[in-house]
Amino acid sequence: MNVLNGTNLFDVSGKIVFITGSATGLGEGYAHIFAESGAVVACADIDRDGVEGTVNDVIKEGGKGKAYYIDVTDQESIQAAVDAAVKDFGRIDVLVNNAGVEHIEPYVDVTPEHYDFITGVNLKGVFFVGQAVARQMKKQGGGKIINIGSLGSYIGLAESSVYCTTKGGVIQLSKTMSIELGPDNIQVNCVAPGYFITPMTQPFYDDPEHRAWIESRIPLHIWGTVKDMAGPMLFLASSASDYITGETIKVDGGWLAS
Repeated sequence: MNVLNGTNLFDVSGKIVFITGSATGLGEGYAHIFAESGAVVACADIDRDGVEGTVNDVIKEGGKGKAYYIDVTDQESIQAAVDAAVKDFGRIDVLVNNAGVEHIEPYVDVTPEHYDFITGVNLKGVFFVGQAVARQMKKQGGGKIINIGSLGSYIGLAESSVYCTTKGGVIQLSKTMSIELGPDNIQVNCVAPGYFITPMTQPFYDDPEHRAWIESRIPLHIWGTVKDMAGPMLFLASSASDYITGETIKVDGGWLAS
């Protein structure tokens, strides 16, 4: 029995990958992961200069991509970015629904404005970017959506009440999307990173006491780096995951197992 038929299950060459929140942090890292693997990256962010910088770096390194402006809290902006990418490339094979923000403050001090801002990006944004791309994927016969969760999808984090609320919602949204979009050959999964070294987490990493506490909770005793996301992202974007949908992969060094 020749099961694989010589197929490279993890091949993403030529796939069009639309990545939100790709001006910096893990989103920028995802752009490089996919570009280095032969995909074409459509990088979208509210930070015009930052996302242009990401794409320029991708191109300098021999990859292919284009930058787009997007405000994930605004549906007209979402649709304009998706339409522009489809006009340029003809389709979107993979969505990495990554844009996210955090605002550290005690629960009793959260204002309606802060609540609306964080939920607008982290949950409403994921919802409506996914919706716009799913409509395109239905037209083209399928695709893959990777939503980005967090440790905060599973555990409570002090002074991160709104963030954890939104990230828990992303996992439930992913399950619902997978049920509705499965008949259209659209697989929807989620990745939940633990503590990675990014601009958002740099203050925690630079604080010796906080860093030591975090590392004590991770069985591998190290923080994640962008390369640690390559395997899960390429797996969920490729044919290797064609029969997997509605799932969440935790990439946390074992935190949630301990």
